[in-house]
Amino acid sequence: MKKIGFLSFGHWTPSPQSQTRSAADALLQSIDLAVAAEELGADGAYFRVHHFARQLASPFPLLAAVGARTKRIEIGTAVIDMRYENPLYMAEDAGSADLIAGGRLQLGISRGSPEQVIDGWRHFGYVPAEGESEIDMARHHAETLLDVLRGEGFAQPNPRPMFPNPPGLLRVEPHSAGLRGRIWWGASSNATAAWAARMGMNLQSSTLKDDESGLPFHVQQADQIRVFREAWKAAGHTRAPRVSVSRSIFALVDDRDRRYFGYGDQGEDKIGFIDEKTRAIFGRSYAAEPDVLIEQLLKDEAIAEADTLLLTVPNQLGVDYNAHVIEAILTHVAPALGWR
Repeated sequence: MKKIGFLSFGHWTPSPQSQTRSAADALLQSIDLAVAAEELGADGAYFRVHHFARQLASPFPLLAAVGARTKRIEIGTAVIDMRYENPLYMAEDAGSADLIAGGRLQLGISRGSPEQVIDGWRHFGYVPAEGESEIDMARHHAETLLDVLRGEGFAQPNPRPMFPNPPGLLRVEPHSAGLRGRIWWGASSNATAAWAARMGMNLQSSTLKDDESGLPFHVQQADQIRVFREAWKAAGHTRAPRVSVSRSIFALVDDRDRRYFGYGDQGEDKIGFIDEKTRAIFGRSYAAEPDVLIEQLLKDEAIAEADTLLLTVPNQLGVDYNAHVIEAILTHVAPALGWR
């Protein structure tokens, strides 16, 4: 395990039990948690993107703010739903955020999952082409983004521009060199992981995937990673790919941890349906004393296959407690997994 970071969904609710009661709380606390995680030695601060929900949505202002407040930690998304995105505008936003962060952006994208509203992407002005699905549309948006991020000119310049142009066709600006190699695809199936590899994207695999074999979640996820790496090799890419997996992991080191997470029903995978057609398997959570936790995690085949582990954090419990959750893993568990 080379890198360990956190992943926040950025939930907020006005409930008195929540430490994150508004959108402003969610955003500002996300910045503070990234700063705290960097100080603790964590490697990444990642954020989920959901629309029409009391969660983090438009990611680039947040990523730029985190980039301006930190120096070393990777900042990223896991994931942005490409059904909702204008890929050229996204390339501008991503380039800006990456330049502010000094080239630390790790941008996770995907075709999306069931959302809070029906066909929410239609409200954003996007409709699949005739004969295509919303999944096709998301992939087309992703492919356009990847093309634009290469930094090659494609737009015909105005012969009478307001400002002088460089020679040749124009590209989207600002361009951040190297960002194209730091795009990740959130894959739920083996076939999609192979497609991501052929496209030259890194792989993000979450706590759920299509149930393709009936085997335990971590075994199926490890197989997905191997499929990805085989497809990457076959595609002939010259750089080494990266792979992340996310997990809910809590080391029970004090009374707060035991009160919040020291209960049962965490040790089993669950089966469900993410839509009317797709049977999915949801990975277990981990919560135990550090020595027990180490023993459990060493048996997780997907963690062993991946190079990056993202810890999903309960952001509504506040910055201080989430920093404690991250520190407990880094101090008591991560070294036994081969981290650093």
